[in-house]
Amino acid sequence: MAGNARETGRTVASRILAIFDAFDMQHPQLSLSEISRRAGLPLTTTHRLVTELTRWRGLERDENGNYFIGLRAWEVGLLSPLHTRLREVAQPFMQSLYEASRENVHLAVRDGLDAMYVEKLAGPRSVPIISRTGGRLPMHATGVGKALLAWESPELINTVLSRPLERPTRYTITAPGRLRRELEETRQRGYAVTREEMTLGSCSVAAPVLDRAGAPAAAVGLVVHSVHVEPEKLAPQIRMAADGIASRLEATRDDPYPGYVHDFAANHQRPSPGTGRAGRDR
Repeated sequence: MAGNARETGRTVASRILAIFDAFDMQHPQLSLSEISRRAGLPLTTTHRLVTELTRWRGLERDENGNYFIGLRAWEVGLLSPLHTRLREVAQPFMQSLYEASRENVHLAVRDGLDAMYVEKLAGPRSVPIISRTGGRLPMHATGVGKALLAWESPELINTVLSRPLERPTRYTITAPGRLRRELEETRQRGYAVTREEMTLGSCSVAAPVLDRAGAPAAAVGLVVHSVHVEPEKLAPQIRMAADGIASRLEATRDDPYPGYVHDFAANHQRPSPGTGRAGRDR
């Protein structure tokens, strides 16, 4: 009865989405019982849906019986514009930044009130940091986050400043008045700076990738060792990369796959469901 009560009013789609939502950066692998608990579903329902998702390869199972996101779900996720447009366009500019600095290069977008990292380049000399591709960090404490927030609407800025703000380090700016002034200065100079606000020992410099309306489509930045860093010397190349990404996005705005050679892709499409060898050989 309790299990039925928990399922009342939930569609099959909402249950499947709850199963996928059970996984995150801190929980990339889960047992069946853990999925059931985190998704808020009865174990029998979880078992049935997980079995179907495994057949579809949306989930896969390891030798210990734990489940993780499967190849088919990953393949579908790659169809997101974040991959096929933004990341494809941004990668050459990010690569140039990395080759010039040998430090961490980040590409992020706003997701709610967080900065979500959609791409990252790093090397053996790069300062250790906690950001990960696909991860989220608070906008007010990160360089790319401040670059996104500073160019957002006054309404969104007010929403962020009206909430209690996390303080990852003792240097994180959390006072609303001071943070508002910091965002205004960021807009005036054209780039954001954080000094040990997310991770001790690191400094971040980032610039927004603005769309044709002047809104932040993304932000690109460097995270470097805070010792002897001079943000004003890093800023020009970061702003150049951000402007280059913005220009390329605008030039290819009608092309959902700007990084692909379309004649090749058109000749190597996957056959439609139900199409056999005879259909392909005609």
